[in-house]
Amino acid sequence: MHKLVVLYPKPADPDHFRDYYVTNHLPLVKNWPGPLAWRYSFDVAAIEGAATEGEAPYFAVFEAEFADAAAMDAARTSPHGERLAADVANYATGGAVIIHYPVLDGTG
Repeated sequence: MHKLVVLYPKPADPDHFRDYYVTNHLPLVKNWPGPLAWRYSFDVAAIEGAATEGEAPYFAVFEAEFADAAAMDAARTSPHGERLAADVANYATGGAVIIHYPVLDGTG
């Protein structure tokens, strides 16, 4: 499995971000061919005592799971994936940090 994670720093207008994200962006995600599963949250918090003690450096997070890196690349570069990427500017005034990685099984 391969995971894509989008970390959103605090936007200029958090209410606009939430409203646009739920009303406009997530409907695009629902029709995105490729992800096996996806989830998001606006309730990002820092853990007390950690290096990021205090306010979390991110406002929201999105994650999607793909069969492998090739499936993720195909989804991201598809016309629908490019439309999703272009839509980010409509709500994420703080930008976005996008990371991806293979998921390793920790039971071994």
